[in-house]
Amino acid sequence: MVRIGGHFHSDDPLAEAVACDARLAQFFLGDPQGWKGPVIPGGDPDAVRDAYAKADVDVYIHAPYVINVATTNNRIRIPSRKLLGQQLEAAASIGAKGLIVHGGHVNAGVDPAEGLENWVKAVERIERPLPMLIENTAGGNGAMARSLDAIARLWEAVSSAAGDGGEVGFCLDTCHAYSAGIDLADVVDRVKAITGRIDLVHCNNSRDEFDSGADRHANLDAGTIDATALLDVVRAAGAPTACETPEAGLADDIRWLRDRIS
Repeated sequence: MVRIGGHFHSDDPLAEAVACDARLAQFFLGDPQGWKGPVIPGGDPDAVRDAYAKADVDVYIHAPYVINVATTNNRIRIPSRKLLGQQLEAAASIGAKGLIVHGGHVNAGVDPAEGLENWVKAVERIERPLPMLIENTAGGNGAMARSLDAIARLWEAVSSAAGDGGEVGFCLDTCHAYSAGIDLADVVDRVKAITGRIDLVHCNNSRDEFDSGADRHANLDAGTIDATALLDVVRAAGAPTACETPEAGLADDIRWLRDRIS
């Protein structure tokens, strides 16, 4: 059975997950907009791992948004690489199933091939004690994982570089794909044709229109995407799924999706 859950922003994601009968909890290990190292909730990774296992809730950690290993800006790329390694180590210590990281971008005027080279260096140099899941993004001309063509180039680079040094996987975000101008009707088949896998789905509606380039999530029944199309993506992917929708309706979104998938 597909595990359904959500991204929780509280100090106690497990309690929130249990309250809405989620089987998956995604959260940050610290400030998503900051450069400080990861913080283990309660300070004891063994206790966190045991608590989630006892509750039968799988853990996924989302890396901070500031991480951009593709950029040619050394002041961003080098700290990004360091922080990504720290996040992977911390996520593994609490038994997480994967760490999600955005594909990143290069600045205007920079050849995306340079971003690919920087991704290769990151994959070769960072230890990955759990799957690192690269997530597609919504906008930006220099984005490394916006279009299907860009995803294909990035995937070829990172999968070749990964070797036996730890697993690299893929996280499909429905809002990001829709906002990037990718048709959701066959997105699963087209992504799998590139990657061979989808390890996690972020099931989110979009506040904005198709191909807007805007990364603004909406609750499943409140955006511009037909909720049935979202349901079809989750069913086709057959992968664990997290709703990253606004908190006011998150529990209802999780229940709605779970009742139709299970």
